[in-house]
Amino acid sequence: MKRFISTALNAGILSICLILLSACFLPLTPTPPTLPATLTPTPESYSGNCGYQWAQKDLPELSGQFQQAIHELQPEAKANAFAFGEDCVYADGHAVFSAMETDFNITLQVSDLSNESHLGEWIVKVMQVVEDIPPEKIEGPRPGRVSLEFRSGSEQKYVHFYIDQYKALPDGLSTTEIYQTLQTPQ
Repeated sequence: MKRFISTALNAGILSICLILLSACFLPLTPTPPTLPATLTPTPESYSGNCGYQWAQKDLPELSGQFQQAIHELQPEAKANAFAFGEDCVYADGHAVFSAMETDFNITLQVSDLSNESHLGEWIVKVMQVVEDIPPEKIEGPRPGRVSLEFRSGSEQKYVHFYIDQYKALPDGLSTTEIYQTLQTPQ
């Protein structure tokens, strides 16, 4: 009887081991998830099957409104707005854009590039326009970037800063200090 129990126990253990071992050799074919009939897949649901690359998207309506507001400050100025973010590019070549921020480019004519107070005044005027834009017109979750080009004849100076850098400036700075603080690489 002891021998029968021992043989049966060994056969049971051997069977369990064979089952576990055979499970290691099952084909690994992924089964695509099934969606209920009422759900429609969206591009976001496939985000794992794409490669990301930096991208930007024109914002013609916002650019037009921004250009008009900047023109009221200086008729010869140029201005535009665009969304900066990422394209999720799929194997078939189509891409889905996701905005990270809305950025602004402005070109202004000035008489003297060395007059930092005057350049700082322009920064304040431009930022008043940017800050007056309704939040629902801004794309992306984070504050955008402002790029100013000051031109005098054939010479130019550039100032680039993030909107939150401008908002974080201490109260009471002179326009010269505003220019110097934002002009300095951060």
